[in-house]
Amino acid sequence: MPDKTTATLSSFSCFAELGAGDRFIAAASYTIILEDISRFISMIRPWHRKYYRQIADCRVFTVNESVSISPEDNSEHRFYVLGSPDWVNVVPITPAKEVVCIRQYRHGSEEITLEIPGGLVDPGEAPREAAARECLEETGYKVNELISLGRLRPNPALMGNSVHTFMAQGVTQIAQVDNGLTEHTEVELIPLSRIHDLLVAGEIDHALITSTLWRMLYTMNQ
Repeated sequence: MPDKTTATLSSFSCFAELGAGDRFIAAASYTIILEDISRFISMIRPWHRKYYRQIADCRVFTVNESVSISPEDNSEHRFYVLGSPDWVNVVPITPAKEVVCIRQYRHGSEEITLEIPGGLVDPGEAPREAAARECLEETGYKVNELISLGRLRPNPALMGNSVHTFMAQGVTQIAQVDNGLTEHTEVELIPLSRIHDLLVAGEIDHALITSTLWRMLYTMNQ
């Protein structure tokens, strides 16, 4: 606790010795302190999942029905959850301080977006391995060393997976882009000094990509 809180609480050991007026002031101070402390103590409790079943397999994700029990009144409620393996994002940076980005068409937004390499973590694959593989497949650039930028939750309201974010400096091109049948990417080298402005202007607007790039900029400025 802060020093003033500790000092005030310790004074209550002689609360009975105070006069009526002082006791009123002390009690009011104690109430304020408790209100301050309560802000840091969450009363939210987890729900208990009763059952969970898959109702649709959509290749890159599944749709699942979950029935969970409320901790407030033990009532049962139905929810729908999207299942997916973990994802990776990587910021590849060349020796010339250029970020290796990709442009690709996204069917959800029906737009061509500017992004960084990323994708699904395959079964039995470590996130670092997946990040290096996706970078090579989508850009043709080889990753020599990966620096973790941390883990993010894509959308905890609907999904339970994570996205692992990385930065790779000194990447070198060793191959051509290896796209699948439904993937068509175009590599674009963007000066590292422009990334901040592109983020602020909204030209890079994929939420998971922007989160990774902001983490990269923060890390490099430390």
